[in-house]
Amino acid sequence: MRRKEFAVHEQQEIEQFLHEQSYGFLGTVGEDGWSRVTPLNFVYGHEVFYFHGSLAGEKMKHMKSDNRVSFTVAEEYSLIPSYFFDPDLACPATAFFKSVMVKGRAEKVTDLTEKAAALNLFMQKLQPEGGYLPIDAANPEYTGNLKAVSVVKIIPEQISAKFKFGQNMKGARRAGVISGLEDRNQGKDLETIRLMSQYCPFHTD
Repeated sequence: MRRKEFAVHEQQEIEQFLHEQSYGFLGTVGEDGWSRVTPLNFVYGHEVFYFHGSLAGEKMKHMKSDNRVSFTVAEEYSLIPSYFFDPDLACPATAFFKSVMVKGRAEKVTDLTEKAAALNLFMQKLQPEGGYLPIDAANPEYTGNLKAVSVVKIIPEQISAKFKFGQNMKGARRAGVISGLEDRNQGKDLETIRLMSQYCPFHTD
């Protein structure tokens, strides 16, 4: 069951998270009824999701058969061990994370100008330092490559997000998690504390 206190509705926050991530999981269903989840690089721009790959393959066959797809992006921030809450019981162990889930329609991009624009978004995201000639459909050096690669866009029909950072915690439980994260101070623990303050409705500092 999706807990309402973890749901995020601010479009700006969702888009910022999507721009920070480079990997997601594409869900498709084949003619035989079997589902497939494919991890792949993506970019989000112009209110659609883009990914690229070969012109043929199982996921391409799936989308040709049925262009309804799902797409999920998630990042785990901190594992919260049970002993942050209780010295004995395992039940309280959890994780804090952000996730975005999409339902939409997949369409192959055939226009070379749109292909070039989408691939430039990939370069800006994955190689922000530059060091390359911008992809231009009018540049003959890129024309062959643009024709040889498949670019697909997902047009969202529904986007939902869940950011879990202890929004349901109060008092000693919340303080125990913050103290534990401060003491451990690994990975994204300090960022997790900041996000707990941002999203927790009971935080009054």
